[in-house]
Amino acid sequence: MTVAETSRRSGAFRDRASRWGGLIGRELSTVAITMFGLLLITFLIARVVPIDPVLAVVGDNARPDVYDAARAELGLDKPLWQQFAIYVGKVFTGDLGTSVLTAQKVTDDIKRVFPATLELATLGTLIGVVLGVPLGVLAAVYQGRWPDQLARILGLFGYSIPVFWLGLMGLLLFYAKLGWVGGPGRIGVAWQDFVTPVTGVILLDAAMQGEWDAFWDAFSHLVLPSAVLGLFSLAYISRMARSFMIAELQQQYVIAARVKGMSEFRVIWRHALRNALVPLITVVALSYAQLLEGSVLTETIFAWPGLGRYITNSLLNADMNAVLGGTLVVGAVFIGVNLFSDILGRLVDPRTR
Repeated sequence: MTVAETSRRSGAFRDRASRWGGLIGRELSTVAITMFGLLLITFLIARVVPIDPVLAVVGDNARPDVYDAARAELGLDKPLWQQFAIYVGKVFTGDLGTSVLTAQKVTDDIKRVFPATLELATLGTLIGVVLGVPLGVLAAVYQGRWPDQLARILGLFGYSIPVFWLGLMGLLLFYAKLGWVGGPGRIGVAWQDFVTPVTGVILLDAAMQGEWDAFWDAFSHLVLPSAVLGLFSLAYISRMARSFMIAELQQQYVIAARVKGMSEFRVIWRHALRNALVPLITVVALSYAQLLEGSVLTETIFAWPGLGRYITNSLLNADMNAVLGGTLVVGAVFIGVNLFSDILGRLVDPRTR
């Protein structure tokens, strides 16, 4: 290798490193600004809502001196900017306060309930992706024909049917009448003590410990609520996949590939779908994030001990530490999933770099 070639390769490597360094720096700056805005909004919400956090701790009949002491202990007697600085400092050390409802640290509560939502949202999103993407592609290819009509009917069904009605009818038919799936809850009462929580994801814990009977029981409880969520995810993903594919199939490169005699399968699935992947990845990521934030109605109907149900119960009981802690987690999930989808999109399509 000559000195000129070595210098040229070294310069190209520096250019790539500089571009990726600038990209990472911009992404981190965006995340930092977004997180700061999220912290500021949650802090202001806690000060605006007509709920006195001191009364939630000491009760309505507390003496004035007890009330003042609790207020000082919570730092509410300090200037607003100082309260915000303390709040940010606690958040970055993992201190989200103590839940009035459970008398435990909010961080511990979220660690306990979030794996249940993660399990439910992951399977629901997988259903939406595995069925929704091919359905959307076929609907775009066969516009106006039965695959397109089927995609539209499923989309309309997914968007129109109320979650609570669909969940209740599913329980009535598949659990109460047919007995095909497990009922409300995450696992049957008989199997609750058979699985030791390690990751919090009960299917994974049961498989790791070899408790296969408990695994299948937990899976039978997971199928119906994840199918309900999967239907709405399928409706959204198939509709967006159809729109993206219609746009791609009208591009000049598709016409040129067909003129050259390339097979229709290769044109659709290897070229058009590949170019539609970048926006489709963002759609799937947003759908996943929406399910991860906690599907309140689904978790309530199926007595699923997840994040959405936890935040709802905390709000109904004026437990603001838990509500704000859960809100921060939801915001962080959206930021993290968006960042991951952006990076994955750049890896899939070099043009976006």
